[in-house]
Amino acid sequence: MHSTKLSKQRWLLILTLSLLTFVLGTSEFVIVGILTDISSSLNMTNAKTGTLVSAFAITFAIATPLVMSVTSHLPKRKWMLFLIASFIILNALCVISTSYIMLLTLRIMTAIVTGVLISLAMIVASETIPIKKRGLAISFVFGGFTLANVVGVPIGIVIAEDYGWNATFMLTTFLGGLAFLASFFVLPHKLSQVRSSVRDQFSLLTKPRILMAFFIPALGFGATYAVFTYLVPILKEMGTPNKSISIILFSYGFISIFSNILAGKIASQNAIGRLRFVFLVQAVVLTSLFWTTNQFVLGLINIGLMSLMAILLTTSTQLYLIDLAGIYQPKATGLAASLMPVASNVGIAFGSALGGIVYHQGNLMNVAWVGGIIAVCASLLTFFSHQLDQKNLHQNRND
Repeated sequence: MHSTKLSKQRWLLILTLSLLTFVLGTSEFVIVGILTDISSSLNMTNAKTGTLVSAFAITFAIATPLVMSVTSHLPKRKWMLFLIASFIILNALCVISTSYIMLLTLRIMTAIVTGVLISLAMIVASETIPIKKRGLAISFVFGGFTLANVVGVPIGIVIAEDYGWNATFMLTTFLGGLAFLASFFVLPHKLSQVRSSVRDQFSLLTKPRILMAFFIPALGFGATYAVFTYLVPILKEMGTPNKSISIILFSYGFISIFSNILAGKIASQNAIGRLRFVFLVQAVVLTSLFWTTNQFVLGLINIGLMSLMAILLTTSTQLYLIDLAGIYQPKATGLAASLMPVASNVGIAFGSALGGIVYHQGNLMNVAWVGGIIAVCASLLTFFSHQLDQKNLHQNRND
C-alpha cells in the first residue's frame, strides 16, 4: 500500500472506474444532442424537452449529497454494483419511453444514480491508490467524462440520427452492462465502511473551510462556462463557417483531454498552492478573448488555450475536499467526495446565467471579461484557503 508504483491490479481498477465515468458522462451529456429528435418524436416544444437537461442537473446537485449522507454505512462494492444495475435498468426503460412524463421521471432517477456513483468512484480511487498516485488516479477517473464528450456523445448523436433517439439509450444500456461486468470482477471486496449518522455527515457543511473549498471549483467552472456557453455565437461572430463549428467544438473537447492529464500533474504536489496561479492564468486567457477574436487564427488559438485551462482544477479540488473532510469530519468523506461534482454544476449554472445577462445587455465579447473576473475571484479564494492551510500547518508543528 506504501509503494508508489502502481500494480496491474490498481491500473485495472483505475481503468474500470474511468470506464464507469465514461458511461455515466455519455448518458448525462448525450441528451443535449438528441433533444430535437425527442421533441419531434413526442410532439413537444424544444423548450419543454430542455427541462430534461435542467431537471437532471438540479436533481444531481440536490440529491447527490443527501443520498451519500444517508447511505454512507452501506458496503461500497455491493452498493456500487446495485447502482450500476439500476443505471442499466433505467436506461433500458428510456428505450421504450413513450411519454414526456415517463422520460422525465427516468432521467431524474438516473441523475440520482449518476451523482452517487461518481462520488463513490472518486472515494474508491482516493482510498485504494497510494497517496503519491492519487492525483493520477483521480485525473483518469475524471478523464472518463472528457472522453464521454469527445467520443461517447458524438457516437450517441450519430446513432440517434440513423436509428432514432431510443437507440441512443440502447447504446448507454449496453455501455452500462460493460461497466457492470468490469466492476463486478475488478472492484475490491474490502473497501472502507464508515458508520455515522446523517447529522454527523451534514455537520461537515457547517465547517467554513469546507464551504470555502466548495466555492473554489464552483467559481472555476463558472469562469469557463460564462464564455463556453456562448462559444457558438462567438465563433459565428468571428466569421466561422457553419460546417466548421462542429469540427472546432470537437477539437475543443479533444484539447480538454490534455487539460485532464495536466490536472493530475498539478494535483501531485502542493495542489492548492499551484492552483492559485492556474486561476490567474485562466483569467488572462479568458480576458484575452475580448481582443484575439478580432483575428480568426488568434481567436482559435485562444479558444484552444481556454479548453486547456478548463478542467485543470478538477483533480486538485476533488482531493482537497476529501482531505479537508478527513481533518474536520472523518466520517463524512463520502459527502465530501460528492461536493466537487455538485460545485461544478453550481458553477456551470452560475457562469452561464451571468454570462447570459451580460451578453443580452450589449457586446457579446463582454462575456470574456465576466469569465476573467470570476477566475480572479477563484484565485483570491484559493490564495486565502492556501494561506489558512499554511497557518494551520505552522501551528501544528509548534504544538
